[in-house]
Amino acid sequence: MNKLTIRQQQVLDQIQKYLNNSGFPPTIAELAQALQIRSANAIRDHLRALERKGVIKLTAGASRGIRLCLQTENTSITLPIIGQLAVGTPILATKHIEGYQQIGHALFTPQPDYLLRIHGMSMCKSNILDGDLLVVHKTSVAQPGQIVVTQTNKKIIVGRFKQTLDMTHLFTENDDPLLDAELVVEGIGIGVIRNNLI
Repeated sequence: MNKLTIRQQQVLDQIQKYLNNSGFPPTIAELAQALQIRSANAIRDHLRALERKGVIKLTAGASRGIRLCLQTENTSITLPIIGQLAVGTPILATKHIEGYQQIGHALFTPQPDYLLRIHGMSMCKSNILDGDLLVVHKTSVAQPGQIVVTQTNKKIIVGRFKQTLDMTHLFTENDDPLLDAELVVEGIGIGVIRNNLI
């Protein structure tokens, strides 16, 4: 499958969301409304591009004639790359997405939800370097020793999760404390994609 543009991925995500919520695919008008695109022809162009790339199948003349192509273990999935974040907003907000990256469907367990661009070298002893993409599974539960993503009122923090009887702690790999307080886990790191490999 060829790489999708940001807009094509947004159209595909909306189709998947509609299918999950209603059990049937959206019409062109419903897609246009959900994506705030005025032109039905623009939606048709995106759908034809998605079909050429093997992501969907279109049935001519059917108002709900969009069918997702099934993934197999040998296929790829496309994940959003989260770059600089506006703290206090959801990590997966559209404005945080700097692009998309395809990865093998069966490369990571549990299922990855997004890729987080790493800034800085605080996790270098875990071989997570500046510019790398941390593969993140979205969850609010973490086990001691796992690498977690959390959000404070100042910034997004990636660190090693530790817990004592009375408090949760987040540390760098140099055992420098990042956060000694109530923290809300946004996800756990399940892998790394090296910066120079993408």
